[in-house]
Order: sequence, then C-alpha cells, then structure tokens
Amino acid sequence: MITKRIIPCLDVKNGRVVKGVNFQGLSDVSSPVELGRYYSQNGADELVFYDITASAEGRGLFTDILKQVASTVFIPLTVGGGINTLEDFDRVLKCGADKVSVNSGAIRNPTLVEQAAKRYGDQCVVLSVDVKRVDGVFRVFAKGGRENTGMEALSWIKQCVDSGAGEVVVNSIDTDGVKGGFDLEMLEQVCNLVNVPVIASGGAGCIQDFVTLFQTLPKVDAGLAASIFHFGEVSIADLKQELKANNITVRL
Repeated sequence: MITKRIIPCLDVKNGRVVKGVNFQGLSDVSSPVELGRYYSQNGADELVFYDITASAEGRGLFTDILKQVASTVFIPLTVGGGINTLEDFDRVLKCGADKVSVNSGAIRNPTLVEQAAKRYGDQCVVLSVDVKRVDGVFRVFAKGGRENTGMEALSWIKQCVDSGAGEVVVNSIDTDGVKGGFDLEMLEQVCNLVNVPVIASGGAGCIQDFVTLFQTLPKVDAGLAASIFHFGEVSIADLKQELKANNITVRL
C-alpha cells in the first residue's frame, strides 16, 4: 500500500500565516518561518505554502518570506499563489520550492499547465482547485475562492491532468474550516476520474476525519489541513500513530 502523506498548509497573507472559515474571516496565526520549521521537525511529510492574496491582488508571490521558509524545512515544499507564467514557476523553484501549485493562473491561461509540465516535469506541477457546490454542480472558484468561474470542476481537473498536472489538491470550500470532515463525495469523484495523486483539503476537524478519509477512499494519497495543526488541536505524531493503528500506512 502507498504511504499516506500528512501535509500542513500555511496560508500566508502579508507575511503571516492566517486561517478562516469557508475562505472568509481570516485571523492571524503565526510566522510561516517558525511554523514551517516546527512541522519539518515534527513529522509532517510535506509542507504547502500559499500566498493566498497574490492572485486577487494581481501581484507576484512574496519571495523573501518563501526563501526563509525553504531554508528552514527539510521536507518537500509546494508553493502557490500568483503563479501565472513560466517565469513565476522559475522564480519560485529558485527560491527553494520542490513543486509549484497553480490555480487562478491556469484558469486564466489553460496552456500554463502543459508548458510547465514540459519544462519542469509533471511531478513539479500541482493543480490546486477551489471547488464549491452551486445548484448541485461542482464549480471552480478563482482568486482564493472569491470568484465563481462558472467552470464545471471535474472536467477542468481532468483537462489539467491530461495536460500534465502531476498531482491535484482538491480544496472544498463547502467544508473549509468547518471541521466536519473531508468532502468525501467530491473526492471520490475526482479519484475515479484521474490516475495522479489526489490530496484532500478542507474539513479536517479531528484525527478520526483522517482515518475515515483513508479508509473510505483508499485512492486518496494525502490529507492536508491547517487550523487543527496550527492551533495544536491535533499533533501529527498522534495522528500518524492512530492511522497506523488502523492499518493505514504512514511514515513514522
């Protein structure tokens, strides 16, 4: 069985880690450099760094903070926010990122995924999709969940994977920050559609939510969460011990 990954997410605004509910009402949490170092030393398998207002504000990602984070972590680092061109990919990779996450930039320029995959390899290109149900249909949202693109999410994900995205992060806006469990219905449909790693994001509230995720959907490769780790509600060490006790393969 493939080892399941546990991935903390740093949502960064103005150089600080923040967290909200349903992508709204952001509150200050901590320094991304300190949190990144903590997770690197305490069992996280990977780390995700999102500059969450870069796209909405129409600017590039904060590279100075990113360099500091990259220099303190010794686990794979995925970086996103304001990634619109191959030059943005290049800049972020040179700052120390291992993988680059693209969301709004791919919506604006659907050829970006294919261009980046050809230049840097599929394994470097992560498609991040913010999805919300609108009248019973999974719709893609852009600009940090602020803007309904009108695009149907499953066909968009399939298109990007076919173009070379090597991994998909599925962010459920409906369950984000609510702590009622992952969006299993949405994740199942994505897993049945693509044959690249799928990362579940949005909704984790306790250890059992991860157990349920991996037991219900064995095809999901990783669980991503933010506030339950940031606020010490769940320790990664405890989470992994419980997953192991439930015969879910993890790196201890």
